[in-house]
Amino acid sequence: MNVTERFFKYIKINTQSDENNPHCPSTDSQRQMAQLLVEELKKAGADNAYMDEHGYVYASINASEGMEHGDVIGFIAHMDTAPAFSGENMNPQLIENYDGTDIILNKEKNIVMKVSEFGHLSQYKGQTLIVTDGTTLLGSDDKAGIAEIITAVNKITEEHIPHKEIKIAFTPDEEIGRGADLFDVKRFGADYAYTIDGGQLGELEYENFNAASIKVIVNGVNIHPGEAKNKMKNAVLMAMEFNSMLPPAEIPACTEGYEGFYHLCEIKGDESRTVLSYILRDHSMKKFQERKKYVENITNYMNQKYGEKTVEIVITDSYYNMKEKIESCMHIVEYARKAMEKCGITPSVIPIRGGTDGARLSYMGLPCPNLSTGGHNFHGKYEYIPVQSMEKMVEVIIEIIRIVSDI
Repeated sequence: MNVTERFFKYIKINTQSDENNPHCPSTDSQRQMAQLLVEELKKAGADNAYMDEHGYVYASINASEGMEHGDVIGFIAHMDTAPAFSGENMNPQLIENYDGTDIILNKEKNIVMKVSEFGHLSQYKGQTLIVTDGTTLLGSDDKAGIAEIITAVNKITEEHIPHKEIKIAFTPDEEIGRGADLFDVKRFGADYAYTIDGGQLGELEYENFNAASIKVIVNGVNIHPGEAKNKMKNAVLMAMEFNSMLPPAEIPACTEGYEGFYHLCEIKGDESRTVLSYILRDHSMKKFQERKKYVENITNYMNQKYGEKTVEIVITDSYYNMKEKIESCMHIVEYARKAMEKCGITPSVIPIRGGTDGARLSYMGLPCPNLSTGGHNFHGKYEYIPVQSMEKMVEVIIEIIRIVSDI
């Protein structure tokens, strides 16, 4: 089975995670997917493939004879897809010999993926693209990563490519920030690993945001409007005032590269109580702490102006920049860079404007840079992935294993 066939097989299962369910995995379909992947790994030649009590999949590929000592390398991908857009009744389309023009995803609903909006499409002229039908996401984040890893495992075992011990893991609930929560680093047993969870072919990432979530609770006093003078404290208006004191240009729509932001995700409430939900991001730990302090200062100001406990905040750190843990073992980044170059790919070393399981795992003692899957436009109806990019990533995984095994 080639990587494309595997990918089509895996995306048939709707594995969206559910942030409202505290259990792990958060959806039964992820457990179903995990059971399938255990069988897939066994068929591909992996050893000791199993699913643990939390729905995590682990497997090993035993070292070739005479190569039992040295680094143990790992590869990791996640099973869930984003809850932001439907993954139900997926109907992917295969566009062979793409002509470089706009792609009609759904004629009936007039859903078109335009080159003018997604300029990267033009670089795939002549290639084979896998696209959606405009009503669901595609799931290449991260089932492409899973398909690439298992296909690489199958090639290694079938072709008897000499290698040191290899570890594989597939995690649930990454898209809702819980992918590393119950990951057993000791049981996994790798010295370092790579998450295959990036975007365009060639992406090589060892820097990511420091991240926090912020809940702002604004407590108002609601009085009948006819009798409200000098009495009413409208929580909605105070919430708007709170938000107005954040830097207006430091939002996702105005930032790129290493620039951090405050992002208002949701606002709910009425005159009595309004809740603002934010995410806060910055690559610099110093600036990350300053951003949190800035929110605290706004809170203190509002409480001085309107009364104690008018505004309450809950700040929860989510993950940190893996760069701090990777810098001491940059050779693992160089292995990936060298592997890509050997496969004819120009590496693109860029900061992740987000996070991966690898960020959390790096702080849990498993250094874990992130590599591309080859996909584009994750989490929505315009998601697509070139077949040739997936095939190249299979080659990259195998080449990394060769490099590590030759040390």
